[in-house]
Amino acid sequence: FLLKLILLFLLFFSLYSDEIENKYSLRVACGTASENNLGEIISGSFGSHIRNLSVYSLDGGYLLKKEIFDWPLDIYAKGGLSYFDEDQFDNMFEATIYLKAYLNLDFWGNRVRLGAAEGLSYAQNIPESEAIESMEEGDNSSKFLNYLDLSIDFDIGKLIRYKPMHQTYIGYALKHRSGIFGTFYGVKGGSNYNMFYLEKNF
Repeated sequence: FLLKLILLFLLFFSLYSDEIENKYSLRVACGTASENNLGEIISGSFGSHIRNLSVYSLDGGYLLKKEIFDWPLDIYAKGGLSYFDEDQFDNMFEATIYLKAYLNLDFWGNRVRLGAAEGLSYAQNIPESEAIESMEEGDNSSKFLNYLDLSIDFDIGKLIRYKPMHQTYIGYALKHRSGIFGTFYGVKGGSNYNMFYLEKNF
């Protein structure tokens, strides 16, 4: 029910926001865990997890710099709250804070964005997928880890040629928590979630 309300909220802003003054962003996303590592997913092997592990997230952002160095590159400061729907563990929340860069690719009147984010993640408990990996490999685990967010999306408003919905994006994101090969509390592994989302700049 909450997810539906958020989607309606995004569509409302799609109809009434001013494209020129859009400095804020709001993203609603959902996804499932993958047993594949970061490199495998980037190469196209998305995979899935043996257990039924899902995540739902809401992220907000503020535009820090548009077209940095005159490149088609925008920088946002963002924060998010995620809800992990676990299988055998208790469900839990996670908070993230990060900087995200979007490379804007414009062609034929359309826009595709490639996004990359770096930041920090703090989870209420150890996510189930991370706990399983740490037990199987004898690795450490931690609530506080590095956070990455890699994404690709397109402007659905420009695609359908409806100006009030410009800067309404639909896309895919890879949600990644890790210890960066032991940099964070000796954690060598982490978790990956394949996410699909709707994002609106307003």
